[in-house]
Amino acid sequence: MESFSTVIRTASHEQHVEAETSTFMSDLLGGRLGVAAFARYTEQLWFVYEALESTAGRLAADPVAGPFLRPELLRLPALERDLAHLRGPGWRSTLSALPATRAYADRVRECAEDWPGGYVAHHYTRYLGDLSGGQIVRDRAERTWGFARKGDGVRFYVFEDIANPAAFKRGYRELLDAVEADELERQRIVAECRRAFELNTGVFRALGAEFPLSA
Repeated sequence: MESFSTVIRTASHEQHVEAETSTFMSDLLGGRLGVAAFARYTEQLWFVYEALESTAGRLAADPVAGPFLRPELLRLPALERDLAHLRGPGWRSTLSALPATRAYADRVRECAEDWPGGYVAHHYTRYLGDLSGGQIVRDRAERTWGFARKGDGVRFYVFEDIANPAAFKRGYRELLDAVEADELERQRIVAECRRAFELNTGVFRALGAEFPLSA
């Protein structure tokens, strides 16, 4: 029988590929868009992680979501430092979420309030993605816009407190495999992973509309 982490990974594979190969991401990583597009993307990430991390406190003691809440994963401080670098010290006053980003952040909050299993689905799709594909984004951004290696502008992608990302991801998948959930609940969590990828792709689509290559 397949482990739960494998089920999740294979079930959301299609959406994962769609998100990674979105026109916006392809253009951004291909160096065809300016640093303003990267800054706008970073800004959208802030709203999603604010929803994930500001709600984590109430889930700390939850038997399902609690084990996943690891301080070394937290991204908001790094994102805020990146935004100060990309947008200047007044970045907060210009912060604005695209409607697609708002929908994504709202869904994360909703799960945090009512459904720990759903929160885990969003936690998994974000943080494990950052530890994996996020490293490609960092490398491209450093080369394309000349950010210091692992410095301001790309700190979001740097997990300073995770010495061995491969071992960390293994441990994370073991936590998924041990989640206390019956078959129906596991199916619901898998469906929420798919939804998380769809919400993420919606953000890419909106960013693509805002930064068309022909502009």
